[in-house]
Amino acid sequence: MNKITSIDELNESILLLEIKLAVDSTLLKEQFKSAYSSLKPINIIKNTIKDVISAPDLKSTAVNAAIGFTTGFIAKKIFIGMSHSPLTKLIGFIIEAAVAAKAAKNADGIKSFGKIVLSKIANHNSKEI
Repeated sequence: MNKITSIDELNESILLLEIKLAVDSTLLKEQFKSAYSSLKPINIIKNTIKDVISAPDLKSTAVNAAIGFTTGFIAKKIFIGMSHSPLTKLIGFIIEAAVAAKAAKNADGIKSFGKIVLSKIANHNSKEI
């Protein structure tokens, strides 16, 4: 920093420091408001949900799990039907869990099969129209 040798230089330096102080205090206040806002529980929840939704691995995992659960449920209904026997319900639960696990692991194949079936249904419906 240069040596201040006159009153005019001193007044100029004081003015520059006051301007710097005003700018710094405004920036500090804005940072504090931002930090305070980000620590509100609702904003924490919103940001967490945004992070979860934007994660690409989680989306595919959730879709695969949904495919597994749906396939397992359908398999249980097909094999067991509307039985009320405790033994049949237990067998249905085991079938549902096994099919759901297999379907979740092979979800890509099920997706491609589903696309083929849907395209055939769409083509069939468009021919009728």
